[in-house]
Amino acid sequence: MSDLDLGPWLDDFRSGLWVTIYLTLICAAFALVLAFVLGMLARVKHILPRTIARTVIELFRGTSLLVQLFWFVYAFPLVAGIVWTEPVIPAIVAFSLNFGAYGAEVVRGAINAVPTRQWEAAVALNLPPFQRMRRVILPQAVPLMIPPFNNLLIQLLKSTPLVILVPGVLDFLSVGERYRRSPEGSTHYVFLYIAELVVYFLLAYAFTLILRALEARAKARLGRAEPRRKIFRFRGPSPEEELPEEAKVLA
Repeated sequence: MSDLDLGPWLDDFRSGLWVTIYLTLICAAFALVLAFVLGMLARVKHILPRTIARTVIELFRGTSLLVQLFWFVYAFPLVAGIVWTEPVIPAIVAFSLNFGAYGAEVVRGAINAVPTRQWEAAVALNLPPFQRMRRVILPQAVPLMIPPFNNLLIQLLKSTPLVILVPGVLDFLSVGERYRRSPEGSTHYVFLYIAELVVYFLLAYAFTLILRALEARAKARLGRAEPRRKIFRFRGPSPEEELPEEAKVLA
């Protein structure tokens, strides 16, 4: 370890780390929008938009992300007759569509999980469908979406190293592999892989804390505020804390 020299590579590692974070955040943003669009369309009564949404969801959930990545990098430009202006664009498209399809099921399931009496109350208030969804249903569905969205975000982060197979895209893992093959890093690959594990873990845990804070804020808007210490603790809730509010009152 005494001859470990990262000096000439620090800028490359910082640049690769930024590419990993950028990929995760931009793909998460596009996937979130796509998840809501597809999730909503999958619930409509008209058969055409519902069929289109279900087809997209099942296609991108049911095929390999690696195959999708290769398709958009190599096959799609030939079929569509286009040239990607940036090598990272097909990776963004593949990740966004794949995780957007998974997220659409999260959106659909969370909306369906809102109690029937809440739907009936919104109808009784004579709210139009859009207002019904925006003011009554979604505020209660969003806290249910955030934990599975958190899992998908972590999965997205852990999938970004696949861009090592995309020419011209250098993420954190790609830079690490270049360093490992260099004369400076050829004898330190164990340390390198441990460092990569630590970096990805820290990124994943940071995203988890952010999503937990967002979940707590969404619950607080519904009158179910949680103490801050519960948001960042490791242990799970006690049996009493798992009880619904109605059961706590009866208890």
